[in-house]
Amino acid sequence: MNSTTSPESITSVMSLGGRPANSRREIKIIDTTLRDAHQSLWATRMRTEHIVSMAGDFDKVGFEQVDLMAPIQFDVAVRYLKEDPWERVRLAHQSAPNTRFRALIRSKNIAAFDFLADDVIEAWVENLYANGFRVIGSFDGLNDIDNIAPGLIRAKQLGASTFGAVSFSESPVHTDELFVAKALELIEKADVDAIMLKDAAGLLTPDRIRTLVPALKAAIGDRSLELHSHCLTGLAPLVYVEAVELGCDALHTSIAPLANGAAQPATQDIVRDLRALGYKVNVDDERIETISKQLSAIAEAEDKPVGHPVAYNGLHFMHQLPGGMLSNFHSQLATAGLSHRFDELLHEVARVRSELAFPIMITPFAQFVGTQAVMNVISGERYSIVPNEIKKYVLGYYGKLLAPIEPALMERIIANGASNIALEPAPTAPMLPDLRERHPDEGIDFLLLRAMFAGSQVDEMKKTVQAGGNAEEIHRPFLGLIKALHEKSATGTKTLKAGHLQISIEKGKSENAA
Repeated sequence: MNSTTSPESITSVMSLGGRPANSRREIKIIDTTLRDAHQSLWATRMRTEHIVSMAGDFDKVGFEQVDLMAPIQFDVAVRYLKEDPWERVRLAHQSAPNTRFRALIRSKNIAAFDFLADDVIEAWVENLYANGFRVIGSFDGLNDIDNIAPGLIRAKQLGASTFGAVSFSESPVHTDELFVAKALELIEKADVDAIMLKDAAGLLTPDRIRTLVPALKAAIGDRSLELHSHCLTGLAPLVYVEAVELGCDALHTSIAPLANGAAQPATQDIVRDLRALGYKVNVDDERIETISKQLSAIAEAEDKPVGHPVAYNGLHFMHQLPGGMLSNFHSQLATAGLSHRFDELLHEVARVRSELAFPIMITPFAQFVGTQAVMNVISGERYSIVPNEIKKYVLGYYGKLLAPIEPALMERIIANGASNIALEPAPTAPMLPDLRERHPDEGIDFLLLRAMFAGSQVDEMKKTVQAGGNAEEIHRPFLGLIKALHEKSATGTKTLKAGHLQISIEKGKSENAA
């Protein structure tokens, strides 16, 4: 090396892969830490207090957008955390007024499995916008654009920037030509501002991305192409770099330690690699590191897992199951005394998916296929027990299938499914008039939640919120104070904090002591 040559000058000449790294275009970063990252690694258990505590730093990082809410965040907030998810949305926007938060809608069922009435879907979009979201998008597990176009059109009418997801999967029917056709259909029917290539199962490989990204970019023109993947096979970081080299405009990343594993690639690593390749990435590294330390502290205090890079796993391409479902299958089979048949179950999942015209293994279809596979394995007679959702699926209740189902199997599913399921789906009647009549004192926030959550779940959430939080939330700060007192009492620290609680300690002898 020449004595006048610095490492920085070498980096500016050569990229990570040996390609020239000249001054290049800017790559946008869409943060997923507050939405998909904790969904993937913490079972969606990030609480509103966590989000609000970090919002000020997120507001100053410089992310293009910050992903905040999708259906599962509403679901877990209501059913498990007993928090008002709409209040979370408002507090996040108040705490980070300069941030473009985005919301994702799941087809026409949002947080339920069955499709909801059109009046609920429209009101949902309107309430997202009314509570601050200016970026709203949607996806459908069958890539049936007719299921999501009306909501996207309404969001755009309100003034939001919109994105439509092209959901990726590997199968004989999921070709590059199909994905391009779906992207063009999103543009034609909903005039979306961006196309999101959504790889929920982390299936994209460098070889596939080299054909798919150029095809999509050629089709969508000046509209932004976003890439969203997961690190389940260990390939996503490399896929991201290849996608950018081929013209991808924005990447979905999460901040380590809430990255890798089942989550997205780490923001810190992707930003480093893109800059080494000569791309501009205008984010504040110091703010990202501040958030990273906050996430580490939450994980340590609450014994939550953190993400780690994983080794390549070829078996994943066979069953294509989301990471969380694998652990559920382990427990289900153990309960039935069939743990030794786990590999058999994975093969059955792949077989059922093939027979059912290759639905993409994302919610709700991953659950549908997985449940049918479990029933086939446990019962010993395939399709002798058919869940309602499987019968509805093959009859088109959830949208158009991408391939025909073998007639004999179709007959078996129809015969062994519930007899009260009509062979032709009927239009869903409006829901809001009845909800308003039964709950005249409630606003649209709770009416929309009631449209999705049966029984007393919304009432239980409301009761907990009105009481000031559940027992776990009430006791956690006190436990934190005890821990802080134990660790810091010897240091003379005067102020101890845990969550929203704070106590002050003065060491020394009191003048009033006896």
